Amino acid sequence: MFTPGPRLFEISARRYLEGIHRTHGAPALAAATGQPGLSAALDQHAAAVRDILDLGIDAADRISPAVLLAGYMRGLLEDRTTPITGPADWATADWLHLRLAGACVQAGYPAR
Repeated sequence: MFTPGPRLFEISARRYLEGIHRTHGAPALAAATGQPGLSAALDQHAAAVRDILDLGIDAADRISPAVLLAGYMRGLLEDRTTPITGPADWATADWLHLRLAGACVQAGYPAR
């Protein structure tokens, strides 16, 4: 029987994070260049995600950060909301969209 190893989990997590970055991280970061309030909100969400991963998960130091972030985001997406369709929508983005974008910031993904 095939048992996935840590490297396979890492690859899968990174692919998942890249997808979320395309839908949330990059658009939010691009929109934040003209909206200081959005930039501040993203920074706050990124810091909150960092704290959750650093302080809220037992044995987090033994699990890849990408795997932790992907698992966190998958849990968030169980509660789906209305999609954001353009840069102007980020000014009124809800908590979930901002948290996903903040997690992308925490993961170190740049704006594209």
